[in-house]
Amino acid sequence: MILIAEKRSRHDQFDVLRLVRNNGSAAEIRMPRQSSLPRDLLHYVVESALPLHHGFLSRVAHGAEADAAQDAAHTAGNQRAEEQLIQAESIVDGLHAQLLAGAFDLPSFLSLTAAACKARGKRPFDLSPIDVQNSLFEQAQALNQQWQAIPYCSTLSLDFRPRFAA
Repeated sequence: MILIAEKRSRHDQFDVLRLVRNNGSAAEIRMPRQSSLPRDLLHYVVESALPLHHGFLSRVAHGAEADAAQDAAHTAGNQRAEEQLIQAESIVDGLHAQLLAGAFDLPSFLSLTAAACKARGKRPFDLSPIDVQNSLFEQAQALNQQWQAIPYCSTLSLDFRPRFAA
């Protein structure tokens, strides 16, 4: 799936993410403009690095409506949401907080992701075999730098290829 992130004009409050599936169908979501990398682009980092084949982007890649997948991930206590969808969203929560802080703190990150999963009634993803700082935080920082360097009214294209467990 190709992600096309469009940075709109300087005065817009939202940017846009178009998700073009391999079959040519597409979905589009608005990304609230913020000082760091948009959360929807953090999903690219998380779901590209971790075997979360039922995360937000993977669900959209396989035909789910983007709004429905987003709503399911953001509704606390939604027992119908798949565990990996909630785990991916919780990892994005923790990664977003670390980016905003400007530095990586593993205990803080793990605590936040665990609390976010628990609040949504799901168990945290096992991150113990992963170098979270290199695999997630540094990748998010690099993508954030790339996003910040893009001029207004321009796009950034990313090729999303989910990582499946070996």
